[in-house]
Amino acid sequence: MLHNKPAVMLALMALPLAFTACKKDHNTPPATGLTLTVENVLQSRPLVESGTFKGAGSPGLIFPGDSVSIRFSAAKGEAISFAAMYGWSNDLFFAPGNPGIQPYDASGNPIEGDVSAQVKLWDNGTRVNQVPGANVTHPGTPASANVTEVNGTDAQGNTYLAASRLVSARLHYEGNSYFTLSLKNISGGTQNETPLSPGVWAVSYIAGGTLLNPSPIYTKDKPTANGLTNIAEAGDNSALNTYLTANTGIFTPLSPILVVVYNGDANPFYQTGEADRGEGLKNLAQQGDATILAAALKNKPGVKAVYVLPAPNTTVLLPVIGEMSGGAVSQALQVHKGDRLAIATMYGFSNDWFFATTGNGVDATAKGDISNSIALYDDGTAIDQFPGAGITQFNLAGTPLTDNKPITLVPNPNAFTTLPAISNIIRVKLQ
Repeated sequence: MLHNKPAVMLALMALPLAFTACKKDHNTPPATGLTLTVENVLQSRPLVESGTFKGAGSPGLIFPGDSVSIRFSAAKGEAISFAAMYGWSNDLFFAPGNPGIQPYDASGNPIEGDVSAQVKLWDNGTRVNQVPGANVTHPGTPASANVTEVNGTDAQGNTYLAASRLVSARLHYEGNSYFTLSLKNISGGTQNETPLSPGVWAVSYIAGGTLLNPSPIYTKDKPTANGLTNIAEAGDNSALNTYLTANTGIFTPLSPILVVVYNGDANPFYQTGEADRGEGLKNLAQQGDATILAAALKNKPGVKAVYVLPAPNTTVLLPVIGEMSGGAVSQALQVHKGDRLAIATMYGFSNDWFFATTGNGVDATAKGDISNSIALYDDGTAIDQFPGAGITQFNLAGTPLTDNKPITLVPNPNAFTTLPAISNIIRVKLQ
């Protein structure tokens, strides 16, 4: 569930342009009037990644002296949150304060080392707290309170060391936006010695500088929800993992749509297996700026019309967010028999991926849904990172790192994630 409606006005510089290049020909057959419509139909999710962790053996408890690791990817401003039960309690759990532990500093430099000070101890509010220890009776007496931080003492006056003296947290940067968060149970020999339960973790997307879900696991001073009680009371992470998994997936806008009407036997702006031609496709694929390529295309032989279509109000075509429909653009076309049609748009939360019409485009006079003619390509001009969680992605305030590879199809699954079917991301119709 989204906690707000983020302002996702990304810095894509495309403008509404329409170029035409036509020659008078008295033998030209009558034109056919059609309308092209392109929609972002992606059922977006607010979490870019989530998962579980546990100790060795069964039921996976993390005993004093034991460690677990979480590997994740993140962009600047994103954060990792987690939760695990204080095992010898009625309903206490360890978690960082929301939105989680941020792995970059304000300048975008990766943070490494001890981040234990960000780990807190929380009371789930669903049980009366007994004196913590191996003799706690589970589940205990029911209570009805909000999630609150335990800072030295709980509501019943039981005392606790700072969470950072019970759980150690360390960040290690692997490179290319990947981190490892290591959690170690260091409670052994203290007054609050306890095992930790199996837990969950999550990373929220950020768009326009706003996290889509800044409190994916709990909300301070609000009732517990979504299966957190199962962790806090019994160390069972399955219900909350199910909830987080359902909210984890793909979120991406589409840049203003480049549309080309042409005659010829080859797509006028790219071919798979060749390098980027240096005509502006790189700008579209890396930054969502189609204007440079549009200007180059209008002078190509056989090109009859070029359009760049920004979405109203937002410029980019946003995905479906909760009950909000995805972005859509339309363009009236005048086409003739023999004309071809091709489009291109950036996968906004990537380094240099773009959707485009395959092969030599489609028959511009054909009517109906032509979404199956669209594929996702890697322009080969930037080093790829986890889509929506990369420090060098332009639309996440980054600077792409140069690569030099031919244009290829993006495999699915790819090295980072599994994408929905292309037709479940972008819909293209001629009517």
